[in-house]
Amino acid sequence: MSDLADDAIVLRTYTSGEADRVAVLWTRDHGKLRVLAKGARKTSSRLGGALETLAHVGVDLVQGRGERYIVRHVVHRERYATLRADYDRIAAGYAVVEVVNAIPAEDVADEGIFDLLRRVLVALDDETFHPGLVPASFFFRLLAYDGSAPVLDACVNCGRAEPLVAFDAATGGALCPQCRSGRPMSSDALALMRRITGGDLAAVLREADPPGAGEVASLAHEAIELHFGRRLRASRVAPPKDAGR
Repeated sequence: MSDLADDAIVLRTYTSGEADRVAVLWTRDHGKLRVLAKGARKTSSRLGGALETLAHVGVDLVQGRGERYIVRHVVHRERYATLRADYDRIAAGYAVVEVVNAIPAEDVADEGIFDLLRRVLVALDDETFHPGLVPASFFFRLLAYDGSAPVLDACVNCGRAEPLVAFDAATGGALCPQCRSGRPMSSDALALMRRITGGDLAAVLREADPPGAGEVASLAHEAIELHFGRRLRASRVAPPKDAGR
């Protein structure tokens, strides 16, 4: 019998000892868990191939001698073949799971984050969606989920509706010329962020290179780093083509 059975997304793995592997999971019902897969690095092991970063799996766990669970059985829930065959999609997925792994709480259930993460993997596996803005859209969704969504409909400082010419993650969103701080922001970037956060995400992801994409990717990255108070390496993925505009 298993002590714990749950669905999980693998956030990262690392080696332990001579043949074992530790996997960091975000589970549907038990939050973030670090689990030990004994013998997973052996060529004969069935665990190693299943416990790979970005995998959506079902896991059966038993309590070990310490606080860490030991993996008893793993089964794939989704294969995500399109995602795994494309470097840009993999890079985007790694950016997302690094941010989720930065969430400090462990053993605290949060099904909402699990569902957000699963939808990201589904989007990255959809060949009709371009991966470039998937991390940025996830960062904004995660900020909103945490009650920290940037203000984009008016100046976050004085409430003026137009024009909005700057974005300051520390202040909390867009700013007018009189209140400007942070970084300059084009009208294209503002319009694109409003589309992403306002319900038009699917259409945005079907566009190969929407105007303002590079700015939005950079601003979203800055906002999520500030939110967690740390630099995030994998989330610095190659920006969309207009990043230098």
